[in-house]
Amino acid sequence: MAADPSTGPDRTHADGLFSGGGEAGRLMAAHDWAATSVGPVQEWPASLRYAVRTVLASRFPMVLTWGPEFVQFYNDAYTPFIGAKHPAIGEDIRRTLAEGWAALSGPVEHAMATCEASWLPRLPLLLERAGYREETYFTVSHAPAFGDDGRVAGMHAVCTEVTAEVLGERRQQLLHDLSCTQAHRGDEAAVLAGLCRTLGSDPLDVPFAAVYLDGDGGLRRAGTVGCPPGSLPAHVPDAGALPGPVAGLGLVGGFWQDPVRDAVVLPLGGGAGEERIGVLVAGVSPNRALDAEYRTFLDLVAGQFASGLGTARAFEAERRRAESLAELDRAKTAFFSDVSHELRTPLTLLLGPISDVLADPADPLPPSARDQLELALRNGQRLQRLVDDLMDVASIEAGRAGAVRVPTDLAAFTAELAGVLRAATERAGLRLSVDCPPLDRPVHVDPRMWEKVVLNLLSNAVKYTFVGGIQLVLRGEPDQVVLTVTDTGIGIPADELPRVFDRFHRVQGSLARHREGTGIGLALVRELAGLHGGTVTVASEPGAGSTFTVAVPYGSPDAPADPVAPSSAAHGTAASWVADVTPDELPPAPAGATATVLVVDDNADMRTYLTRLLAPIWRVRTCTDGEEALAAVAEEQPDVVLTDVMMPRVDGFELLRRLRADPATRAIPVIMLTARAGQEAAVEGFTAGVDDYLAKPFRADELIARVRVALQRGSGGSAQLPPGRPEPVAPRAATAPEVRVLVPASRPPVPPRPATAPAVHRERWRFPAVAQSVPALRRALRRLFSTAGLDDDQAYDLLLAACEAATNAVEHAQQPTEPFVDVTAEVTTTEVVVTVRDHGQWRERVPSMDRGRGSTLMGAVGEVTAVPGPEGTTVTIRSPRTSPPPRPGG
Repeated sequence: MAADPSTGPDRTHADGLFSGGGEAGRLMAAHDWAATSVGPVQEWPASLRYAVRTVLASRFPMVLTWGPEFVQFYNDAYTPFIGAKHPAIGEDIRRTLAEGWAALSGPVEHAMATCEASWLPRLPLLLERAGYREETYFTVSHAPAFGDDGRVAGMHAVCTEVTAEVLGERRQQLLHDLSCTQAHRGDEAAVLAGLCRTLGSDPLDVPFAAVYLDGDGGLRRAGTVGCPPGSLPAHVPDAGALPGPVAGLGLVGGFWQDPVRDAVVLPLGGGAGEERIGVLVAGVSPNRALDAEYRTFLDLVAGQFASGLGTARAFEAERRRAESLAELDRAKTAFFSDVSHELRTPLTLLLGPISDVLADPADPLPPSARDQLELALRNGQRLQRLVDDLMDVASIEAGRAGAVRVPTDLAAFTAELAGVLRAATERAGLRLSVDCPPLDRPVHVDPRMWEKVVLNLLSNAVKYTFVGGIQLVLRGEPDQVVLTVTDTGIGIPADELPRVFDRFHRVQGSLARHREGTGIGLALVRELAGLHGGTVTVASEPGAGSTFTVAVPYGSPDAPADPVAPSSAAHGTAASWVADVTPDELPPAPAGATATVLVVDDNADMRTYLTRLLAPIWRVRTCTDGEEALAAVAEEQPDVVLTDVMMPRVDGFELLRRLRADPATRAIPVIMLTARAGQEAAVEGFTAGVDDYLAKPFRADELIARVRVALQRGSGGSAQLPPGRPEPVAPRAATAPEVRVLVPASRPPVPPRPATAPAVHRERWRFPAVAQSVPALRRALRRLFSTAGLDDDQAYDLLLAACEAATNAVEHAQQPTEPFVDVTAEVTTTEVVVTVRDHGQWRERVPSMDRGRGSTLMGAVGEVTAVPGPEGTTVTIRSPRTSPPPRPGG
């Protein structure tokens, strides 16, 4: 009897081969393989059997082709790849994937011919698995499949569809770009144009779009992208009149550039509590189905348009209403609060490692590296204090701040806080008087808040006081404690007194040691005193000084007592002030330096940093503001001026204006450094006549390169204008000029100035009128004398005489108009002249004051003249230059 083929051994073997393969295995088992080029299953080579078993066992999408007719075998995970074309097992894969075979044939043939596997990430493929030409993306790898004889008999392909990933990233990028579209917030037309331009960057998802805005009893077309404006109606009565099917427009789109047939109409705004702005007509890609994800994406696009246009209209409304100062104040507070939160983490990661490196005794730093890190740490702590102040203001504004009162020996704590700033006040030439007798009972305050009150008032006094002193007094009254801080500073105009405690308010044009500050210090004092149930008042007279009075009740405790001491922030404040009021210590000019750079900045650390960058290349002089710079330029013209913009007394723009107005200084190149970044600030600087403009922060190499270029231009490196030809003047545009029109490269060259004779060495310094300035003067003179090659013995004698003259200027000048001593030293080939000038009235000497050696010291060096006057006394020491002694053996 013949065996039944349905139950014979070959059938049983085939069932074992395809078992466990899911639906694909069942289809393979039922397929008539004898009618294909691979033949009956029982005749399959072992290599094909193993390959088929591998495909069916895998849960990853896999397909196998065998033979020259590319007969395909695939698993269940591969089925979604071909969609409606399934089942296609046993068919030629080239017919199944006919529409995409042009992209696949090359890698497949290469893998089979060279036995090298391919790797095609995010390969775009045209598929028609859902009844339309679909945009899809797959990551595919093709590898050769070997027969029993070791030759290539087919192809293995492993693939995964990444269409959703590619579309998601592309659409997310578009939404991000729409949210970042920059335009003038109050200009609705500019915002709409910018949004349309951005939307046009993704024609694959939005082939065309049109924006219709509500108004005039209907909708008016306000913008289009991807289609001619005239192809859509200019006005429609309502959204229902806008087209949905758009095949008649003749537009193409999508990845495969097929005719666009459909569009959706989406509202702009109009949600809960919102007024609709208009509608967005968005074309639908012909290569993607309008599924839920696609529609959600288009809704988000409409949301970005609604947000951008709504913001533009809101700003326009704000301008029309002229929002009050209080509303602007709240907006600033909210902004500073957000910024402060964002700054805390990077500040921690900056200050922590720097502090660790500086405090590591196992790996000491070289002095130069330590100086630079200490400068970075000091300014990082300054930024941290600013962030803390902003956070305090924001917390108070939001009602989240509260004082945690503890029993405190307020007299001792206040005296200790004042002592932290004593070194800074003394270096500034001021007297600090502290009168804090013990109180009869403890005062309940928040120590950190009280610390900020005291330090803010003292810092404010140091900033605006130049002559005289500061007095701090603490007294106990029956029901409160009263703190007064009195200074002999510039005072406050009467019309400014009502606003002196307003947040962000600064008295315009007031003379200060520097321009830094945010205008929240005194406002914070008032807020912190208020949190303790106290008050703060001010009495002031311009030119005489100010008195701030803080009164707080004794209060009751909110927490047990803890030891209190000035915080690290307090010591950081003191360190910053010490740096600000300490005279600059300039390094000696490098050998062969022929150019001088005048650095003008009211920030001491910035002057130190710039000096460190420039001094190895050029001779550097420093000034603290524009007024001092003008005096320095009058005494000796520099080759280039490097100036900050915002400074007290005379700012950078006024300094530039005065230099350009004077024929003698008009040709000096001026470079501006400023924290005001952006094209508008650069346009303002170039319009004012600056030679170059650099925004902070800047790269050191870029600064040096710009200074070098300015020096080359100032020395006449460019060609001169022909004689008699007028200097070309750029025509004035009707609108603000572009920076390109104003940059120095477009200007005519500057005529060269005569070079300073190298035989003359001249320096000028300004020191605080305190005894601690004498050692700094000695170091500065020693450097100058060494650079000029002065004989060591003569240099020693002149150092003694000049320091004696400076000591007299500090001790004997009465009621100085400025708390400084100005010293000028000049060394020529024939003589040495040192001039010491104070700014006070000369005190008559009495026998008890005469130490018996001052006049002798100065008179022994050379000719000494003293010229007293109402504005100060000038002492001049003039000594003929001596030749150095001959060298041994010379």
